[in-house]
Amino acid sequence: MFRLAWNAARGIAPRLRALPKEAALALGAARSDEPGRPLQLAKACAIILPIAAVTAWGLPQLTLIMSPSIDAWVVRKAPGPIHRGDLVSFKLVHPLAGPTPVDVTKYALCFPGDRIEIVETSSITPGAWDGRYYCNGHLLGISKAVGHNGQRLSHWTPDAQRIAAGHIYVGSAHASGFDSRYYGPVAISRLIRMEKLL
Repeated sequence: MFRLAWNAARGIAPRLRALPKEAALALGAARSDEPGRPLQLAKACAIILPIAAVTAWGLPQLTLIMSPSIDAWVVRKAPGPIHRGDLVSFKLVHPLAGPTPVDVTKYALCFPGDRIEIVETSSITPGAWDGRYYCNGHLLGISKAVGHNGQRLSHWTPDAQRIAAGHIYVGSAHASGFDSRYYGPVAISRLIRMEKLL
């Protein structure tokens, strides 16, 4: 073990000794035995630092969408009231999502006071039912009894004919979307309005 560490150190030592010379060349020195040029360093910093600062500020403002159920690749926060059809993001807490909350982006589809109906139909899965969800008579989506990984899914059953105050049914037109069909409407206080960039 000691011999292995010694050989590794002997291999790294020459590279460490050459590093100052390589840095001088990278900063504009004509030869490796010349010092770096401060003006070149200042110019490089003047270009790189603003780009790095804008990138460090901008990247956290963007959200990459990994779900095929949403027609967007990149979204960002867009403060303001949520309207029907807007993209919204929230933290999903559900056993199928894993032990920690996950960020989810969906469409706001059915609002407080809207009529919500479910029509249960027999599923291709024996002993199970699928649910067809309607908002004011418009089909929102159809739940499945089994997920794409073979896990059993239980769909949400409304306990009233209207979406409750302070909640929004979220989802998409995608047949396999994991949305309010399975966990019900989401509190508006948990939703962040988003807008599509790409």
